[in-house]
Formats: sequence, C-alpha cells, structure tokens
Amino acid sequence: MRIDNFFAELKRRNVYKVAVAYIVGGWALAQGLAQVLPVFSIPNWVIQLLVVIIVMGLRIALGLAWAFELTPEGIKRTETADAMPEATRRKKYIWIYVVVIGGLLSIGLFFLGRYSAAPAQHAAVDTSVKSIAVLLFENLSDDKQNTYFADGVQDQILTNLGRVSDLRVISHTTVRQYKSGEPRNLREIGKQLGVTHILEGSVQRAGDRLRIAAQLIDARTDSQVWAETYDFTAADLFAIQSELAESIVAQLQAKLSAEQKAWIEERPAQDSVAFELYLRAKQIVDSYLIADDVRAALLSALESLDQARKRDPDFVSAYCYIARANSLLYFFDLDPTPDRIRLAEAAAKAALRLRPDSAEAHFAMADFLFRCRRDYDGALKELAIARPGLPNDTAFFILSGYINRRRNNWAQAERDFFTAVRLDPRNPNAYNLLADTYNLQRRHLLAARVYDRVLATGERTPIVFFRKDSAIFNGTGNSRELREVLANNPDMDIGGAQTL
Repeated sequence: MRIDNFFAELKRRNVYKVAVAYIVGGWALAQGLAQVLPVFSIPNWVIQLLVVIIVMGLRIALGLAWAFELTPEGIKRTETADAMPEATRRKKYIWIYVVVIGGLLSIGLFFLGRYSAAPAQHAAVDTSVKSIAVLLFENLSDDKQNTYFADGVQDQILTNLGRVSDLRVISHTTVRQYKSGEPRNLREIGKQLGVTHILEGSVQRAGDRLRIAAQLIDARTDSQVWAETYDFTAADLFAIQSELAESIVAQLQAKLSAEQKAWIEERPAQDSVAFELYLRAKQIVDSYLIADDVRAALLSALESLDQARKRDPDFVSAYCYIARANSLLYFFDLDPTPDRIRLAEAAAKAALRLRPDSAEAHFAMADFLFRCRRDYDGALKELAIARPGLPNDTAFFILSGYINRRRNNWAQAERDFFTAVRLDPRNPNAYNLLADTYNLQRRHLLAARVYDRVLATGERTPIVFFRKDSAIFNGTGNSRELREVLANNPDMDIGGAQTL
C-alpha cells in the first residue's frame, strides 16, 4: 500500500477522529480523576494505574477504529460498511459528540473534586483511638523564674507518654500555644486537636521540696477522670514523672509493652542540675523556628548542653541535642564549617556508644547524616531503627517525610507529613511541608484543606490565610480571597515557606 493511500485510508476509516476524541476525552478524564479520587483518600498508586490504563487504551481504540465502523444498523466491519451508500452514514460526526460529552463529564468531575473539599470546623475526634494532649503546667512557685522548670516537668511527662505506641499524643509545639495560667475551654481544645483526653496540672517548688498536681479530663464531656497530688523531694522527680505517666496510661487503658515501660521508668540523667540545664537547652532547640536570632539561640543552647554533659558524662539526651544543635547550625548556613560537622558527628556517636539501643540516639545520627552528609540512605536506615521508640515524635516524621520527598517517594512523604500534622496540628513546619507536597503535585485544593484544618485548631496568623488562599488561586484561578488577605496585611512577610 502506498503511503499516501495509507493516510487516506486512516482518514476514511475515521482513525484520526477517534484518536483526537480519545486523547481529548482521556486527558480530561484523567484530570478529573486526579481531582476527585484524593478527596476519598484513594491511594496514589490507584490513580496512577488508572492513568496508565487510559494511555494504553489509545492503542486499542485506534485498532477498533481501523477494523470497525458505527452505522445505523450497528457496528460493522469496515469492509462491510464500505459497501453501504454514503448517505446512510448518518452518524458521521459522532466523534464530535464523544469529545463534547467526555469534556463536559471530566470538567464536572474536576470541579466536583475542587468544591467537595469543604473543611470541617474541627479535627475529627476518633473515639476508637486513645489520644491525649498534655497542656503546659502552671508554675505556682514564688520564684517565677521556675516557669521553665514547670514547663520541663510537663515536657518530660509528654515525652514519657509519647513512647506508648497505643496512644496518640499531641506534640510539644502545639500544646505550648495553650498558655498556662489562663482560662482554658478544655472541651473546645479537645475538639480543635481531635483528642479524647487532656492532662493539665501545676508545679510548686520551694527549695528541695516539690509538689505536682495533675488531673486527667475527658475532653468530650469536660469531666474529671483522675486527679493526683505528689509531694516529694527533688531527688524523686524522675520517679514521680514516670509514675504519673504510667497512671495516665492505666486510666486510658492503653497497652504498655515491657520495653515501653522500661523506657518510661528509665532515669534520663543522674545529676538534677544537669537535667535542668538540659531542659533549658531543649526548649530553645525545639522552638528554634520562632527564635528572633536562630544562631544566637542555638549557640546559647549548646553552652547549657555542654555544661550538662560535663556534670553528667553519661547523659544520652544531652549528647543527642548537642548533635542536633550543631547539625542545625551547619544545615542553615549559620556556621557551615567543618567543625560543626565534626561536633555533630562526635555527639551522635557518643550517644550511640552510651546507648546503642536508644531510639533518640539513632534519630540524632539520622538527623546528622541528612543535614551534614546528605546521606539519605544512611539516614533512612537510622530512622528505621529509631521508629519503634518514637511513635509520637513529630520531628521523626518530618525528617522521614522530607527525605522521602527528596527521593521522589511522594506517597510515603505524604503519609509521614500527614502523621506529623495529626501529632502536631499547629506546628508550621509540619503543615507547610504537607501542603507544599500537595502543591508540588499540583493538588492545590488538598493543600488548601491542610490550612483549613490548621485554622480549625484556632490558628489565626495572616500567613496561614495567605498560604490557603494562594493554594485556592493556583487551583481555581479565583484570586478574590488572596487579594483581600494581601490588602489587609500589607506588611506581612510572605517569603517564609517551610523549614526543617
């Protein structure tokens, strides 16, 4: 067959028309599916499989177009249909109808996916999951400088509870935004954070004597479930914190493995002064995102950690935070020198040498490998070892998600960032990373839903509204809300996107 006759035959058999109709309809359908299916939590691999099937179907459609023709009498083989008078082919332009109908259908699915994502007013409270938020404890000491100590007591109790895999424990960044000493609507906080229970309390310190009062509240009914007051000396602080955490676990009827019980009961430091120095530094490092001068804050934390290390040479947690602070200084170009790499690596190795089975030490090594060595494979191996011991650690899931995203493992990155947001819903690092992961995949309306959830937790900073409205603009072209937030906040700094 001559080449010109071949192309003429393609035209006569409507192969061109079918190809155009299929490509337009298939493309539009794929776009619609990509918008709708994520709303129903359909995994990415299912969406990708459907797109592959649509692409593969083009070859089948072209083969059928070559072999068959649609006539008033039904589907006929092309040779049979050729014998019919031209006038009987009343459906000559049926391919146009296919394109129009397919386009309208996909457009409908497209907008359904966009506008069916109405935000919930609060995070859903899953009563089948044992969940708790440990709010900041009130400082009742005469010396108001002891506020950091009260915060440290709360932090250690939260850390102990966070080791229990059968619990979902809201992380530090979020709970710190509910200040102590102020009226709290615990039922509303429970709805905002999606938890069933809330622990609050107070700390009073007078010389060597301590008093901790704590109460467990059912946030669904605003009723007290359990309460206890502990009077003891400073030497018994760690034992009391462990006892309190185990009492909460029992009240929530959560499963506690022997290994998790040992972690909770382990004494974090041998020297109480070293522990207080560590608490000061830990609060600084954990909140570096909001520091006015990040470099100065991290250097100050390192001074306290170095003092703690000298007083207690076997203080594993202190070494872990020394590694993290040095890694942050290097990673953010605040002091990108070989000395920072050396100090971070030495501290992480010291922690592992002291406690080879420490999840915290393996996380510190993963953090170092990622920030200072760009060794993603090595970092993921360390995270795999650390994971069982850090079931409620937001920093763990943020680091894991960031590495997976850099390796183009988008599905796992989404799961990691989503978990981080569930554990720490008002942590800007967590929710920005999740939203940006959706934006990078052009799933802008899902990114907007992330910020709807943040707003439902009570967050009202203008940058959250800006990022939400930017996602809506990118997804729909509607700029009205974006223009309003910019007009109402002319001095807003919109340069910050995410940190790690």
